[in-house]
Amino acid sequence: MKKLFIGCIAVIAVLMGLAGCDSERTTYEGPNYLMFSDTLYRYAVQETGEVFNVPVSATVPVDYDRTFAVEVVDSISDAVEGKHYKLLSNTVTIKAGECAANVQVQGIYDNIGINDYLTVGLRLIIPKEEQWSLYGIDSKVVLQKACPFDINSFTGYCKVTSTFFNDYMQNVTMRLIKTEVNPEKENSVILHDLYYKGYDIVLDFDRKNLLEPLVNMEEQVCGNTSEAFGTIYGDGNLLMYQPTMYTSYYSSCENFVLQYVTIYVDGVGTVGTYVNILEWISDAEAEKLKEQGY
Repeated sequence: MKKLFIGCIAVIAVLMGLAGCDSERTTYEGPNYLMFSDTLYRYAVQETGEVFNVPVSATVPVDYDRTFAVEVVDSISDAVEGKHYKLLSNTVTIKAGECAANVQVQGIYDNIGINDYLTVGLRLIIPKEEQWSLYGIDSKVVLQKACPFDINSFTGYCKVTSTFFNDYMQNVTMRLIKTEVNPEKENSVILHDLYYKGYDIVLDFDRKNLLEPLVNMEEQVCGNTSEAFGTIYGDGNLLMYQPTMYTSYYSSCENFVLQYVTIYVDGVGTVGTYVNILEWISDAEAEKLKEQGY
């Protein structure tokens, strides 16, 4: 993916063979080229209907407005115009004295599926002499649905399945637990009795990037070695943390969390790395599970 710093100056060379420590600033003084500022963009489509700006840049400013067409390239698109998105204008104008403008795209929230990863291929219609072969004239815009986030959707009854159960809780296939909002931290919940009764776990939801809905967890005690292994190891505490080498995430569209955890005993060693799947369910669904013995 190329990255251009939008502006009227484009650095295209490094001065070589400079005498002593002196150097001069090198600026672009070549032909005028037009291009998308990047070859790929990802946008989170929300129900609030935000308009996304796809930047276009020029290598040099001129003293007149430059208006040119933008077309959708079907061969590199799987999003459908008018169904999944709107192209708000088929033209873009870089005003006199400026080097940047935006093509505007608006996603249609209701028509994008939870797991859709839809691409809009865009192309600038410009004269051949204004096309820079180094960068081309195309760009892709990827649209992904981002459902509204409500921390309360991750409270109440929760189904827990874990690969840890297979190794050390062999008579357990699923646990039904209760969760509540953490009163001491924003966007955080308390998972009561996650693995073992009496051992609660705090789980945090990262809201910085809508396209990367991650969960985080500090190291915590999740049980004791007597209950897990039938004997005491180390200080008796079974510790859990979230390894950074794997991605743990949540879905606000489907109200679930997929989390990797590593379990170890301090001073003894690592038990293993496991996958937890947490699924929040309704009270009615929970009552049915209770009737089945969960």
